[in-house]
Amino acid sequence: MLKHFSLLGYSMLCSILLCYGQEKPAPITLHQLLQLVKQHAPSLQTDAATLAIRESQIKKTANNRSPDLHLSYQTDLGSNNNVAGPYFGFGIVPTNNRGVRENSEYHAVSSSLGIAAFQWEFANFGAYRAQRALAEGDLTVEANKFTQAQFDLQSFTIYSYLQLLKLNDLSVIQQRNIERNIEIHRSILALAKSGIRAGVDTSMAEAELSRARLQQIDLKNQENQLKIRIAAVSGLQAQQVIPDTAAEHVLFEQITTLPSKLQQTNQHPLISYYRSIVDNQKLKEELVRKSYLPKLFLSAAVWGRASSVNSVDEFLPLNRGIGMQRSNYLVGLGISYNLFDRRRQRLDLALTERQTVRANKKLAEEQVNMQTNILQAKAEVSASEERLGEIPRQVKAANAAYRQKFSLYKNGLTDIVELNVAQNMLYRAETDYVTAKYNYYLALFHQVIAQNNVDPFLHLFN
Repeated sequence: MLKHFSLLGYSMLCSILLCYGQEKPAPITLHQLLQLVKQHAPSLQTDAATLAIRESQIKKTANNRSPDLHLSYQTDLGSNNNVAGPYFGFGIVPTNNRGVRENSEYHAVSSSLGIAAFQWEFANFGAYRAQRALAEGDLTVEANKFTQAQFDLQSFTIYSYLQLLKLNDLSVIQQRNIERNIEIHRSILALAKSGIRAGVDTSMAEAELSRARLQQIDLKNQENQLKIRIAAVSGLQAQQVIPDTAAEHVLFEQITTLPSKLQQTNQHPLISYYRSIVDNQKLKEELVRKSYLPKLFLSAAVWGRASSVNSVDEFLPLNRGIGMQRSNYLVGLGISYNLFDRRRQRLDLALTERQTVRANKKLAEEQVNMQTNILQAKAEVSASEERLGEIPRQVKAANAAYRQKFSLYKNGLTDIVELNVAQNMLYRAETDYVTAKYNYYLALFHQVIAQNNVDPFLHLFN
């Protein structure tokens, strides 16, 4: 007896563990999904890295004001033969001081040179400020682009969530359609066995049932594809993307009142992005104007030299050329201006101004598009409301017609063709109702997206 109880307890424990392991993931709310997308979307992480690059560029630009201080030291060994006359060094001609004599002397000479050179472009008539302003403008453009990317991902997430709810409703309707086909098929089998109906009706019913099941498979595939796309930006597994169907009923109850808050219009992130591009182009124009102005320099140097040749042209031991024998210093102010830069400045400025004109036209284009989107969305909302008010009557009539036709068919007063027509009419009416309901949601969603007024719409899911 004890053995039987032990086996029974073991079986119950295994059953509990198996059920626990097969527990379905809990539904995820839209707010939870939006938060996950904000944290895990790969595209946002890329844009955030680009934003960090722009911030680093500001620090780099601020360092342009820093002076240069070069330290160098060299010890050389070679001959010392020279002639009088000027030349351009070209950066590759070695310097050889003194050594002007009747004949060349190839005794080895050692020499040393150490120098500390300082140079600072301390004034350039606003070019530093223009560089800093442009770097900050680039950061503003990138920040607005990042905001627009967040907005687009939020829109994609809300749209996808609504699509999942729609596919769930369509699957429920399709399941009811399958159950009706099974009910018809069973009735036909019973009638065919009794000889009241021909066997061809059975084949037609089986074909309708198979078609309904294929449609259910297609709906399931659409749902899986959508879950995979959502999982890619949310960090979830596809099987964890389960919409909260209860939220749709709350949404439908609240959205039909059409709160006045949904009608407000705010600055759209896309418009802010293009406006920042226009402002940035104006900063580029200012930088072009400042870049070609004169530049003021402060220069200073301290250096020392040693040589194994003395002042009377005597060759001394090579170790005398190491170290420092003489030292000097030099301080000076300088100005640099290229007189031929005026033409380059005009051409560069003309190009930048044309780019600014294009940016302004693009901003105006997007403003017109945004206003058009708002008007179209409002018109779609109005039409969707009318459809949503009419379709329930269609569903009610189609359901009554189907029940009457099914009753007539079972009593031998109509044929399978008319029954299938009535059934398809009911199925079409039910799917039309779901489509109209979600088209209304999407129309209102497109309106608040165009108006940048999404938050009140999200509150409807609470």
